[in-house]
Amino acid sequence: MAAYTGTGDADSTGEEPDGTPKDPGGTPKDPGGTSEGPGGEPDPAVDGGPRRDEAVRAAVEQGLVGPATPIIGLLDITGIRASAAALRAAFDAVTAPGTPVLHAFAVKATPLVPVLRLLHREGIGAEVASPGELALARAAGVPPASTVLDSPAKTPAELREALALGIAVNADNPQELDRLDALVRSASTRSPIGIRVNPQVGGGSIGALSTATATSKFGVALRDEGAREWVVRAYLDRPWLTRLHAHSGSQGMPLELMARAVTETYGLAEEINERAGRRQIDTLDIGGGLPVNFGSDEHTPTYEEYARLLAATVPGLFDGRYGLVTEFGRSLLAKHGVVLARVEYAKSAGGRAIAVTHAGVQVAARTVYAPKSWPLRVAAYDTKGRPKAGPDVVQDVAGPACFAGDLLAEGRSMPLLEQGDYAAALDTGAYYFAHHYAYNSLARPGIYGFGPDGAGGVRFAVVRRPQTLDEIVAESGGAHAGSLTDMF
Repeated sequence: MAAYTGTGDADSTGEEPDGTPKDPGGTPKDPGGTSEGPGGEPDPAVDGGPRRDEAVRAAVEQGLVGPATPIIGLLDITGIRASAAALRAAFDAVTAPGTPVLHAFAVKATPLVPVLRLLHREGIGAEVASPGELALARAAGVPPASTVLDSPAKTPAELREALALGIAVNADNPQELDRLDALVRSASTRSPIGIRVNPQVGGGSIGALSTATATSKFGVALRDEGAREWVVRAYLDRPWLTRLHAHSGSQGMPLELMARAVTETYGLAEEINERAGRRQIDTLDIGGGLPVNFGSDEHTPTYEEYARLLAATVPGLFDGRYGLVTEFGRSLLAKHGVVLARVEYAKSAGGRAIAVTHAGVQVAARTVYAPKSWPLRVAAYDTKGRPKAGPDVVQDVAGPACFAGDLLAEGRSMPLLEQGDYAAALDTGAYYFAHHYAYNSLARPGIYGFGPDGAGGVRFAVVRRPQTLDEIVAESGGAHAGSLTDMF
């Protein structure tokens, strides 16, 4: 399977000519050196827990976290590389040789420039949904040919920039397609352009993340009266429309429902090409959405399971007639992140032990506001950063924000957390510490990547510095302190 670049420039995608990903030094990376098991998937025996425990202890010993810096985010670089390799291997195994494939990371999952650059070096592009995300991808060195722009609210300026750069664009609705008509007429572009459709196959267990429901705000709803024919006609009238895109949802979506949405999209592409009398649609963008297991260190479901299900359900997708784009996000990063917070106080109320930590709604808004949909595992570490032993005690793990519901975990059985210990919120590498919620003007924590130091220890690299108080004041209008009193 050939990596999709749009230019044939292997170096721009972080690959050697034979398709193997490069390491940051530009040399071929041995696929056997990424902590993988059979099929290229992360090996539970060496992935996750043991590396995490070593990193937590090292972070405490090296002073990254402690009384003066009571919260940090940690990213497992070895694990991230293993997940990228597992994704590539899973689709390699089912796709015809030579098929152009782009795996584009959904930047919204972890919008951090060093992460995007790491993934780019591992052969993963970027799916962006705003000018800010596009700026991050460009700062990370992701080339336009490895970038896809999706958003339900693209402005004319965003579309113009994408077309000028040659970035792939998926139009969300008829009005956006009208804008693209005008822009394509006014200037030539190298951008592959398609339409996003909603196959309306139904939702998963989390309604807010289900994007293929009857009334979803995304894409052209195929089962609405006249919509399917409108889509077909839009392609027949525009030879420059060459892609078709659908994304059915993410966490809470069963694989079978995701596969059904892909099947519906493939069927539409076949219909359009048949009526056009040629292979007008040459690439299918099947989105991402692989759910994550938040209940253990196990990586389930796997990319291999999903790719094999798709190959069995819609084999024509992989026979070489269509290029392929994927847009996975959470599944690439979630299992490889930890929020580590010091226990500032240990108390009790109503007979319940409560550990008051520095990790709460500001780093885990989804868990705090919707704990049934987004429960997190919390691991207990002692004052030296070692896994804590002792009998399980039912307790709450609370955050620092000034409202009663700011709880990372409620009524959780685990070794008793005491003052000076550390609580680690696991599986937080996506949609957590990089999505700060500035409740109580709490500062954004520093984020550090970790990996082996070559001497049996752990070394860290800065991904994002902790936010300073001066930065909080500046973004809160500090430079305009007198504007209201002086002007009115």
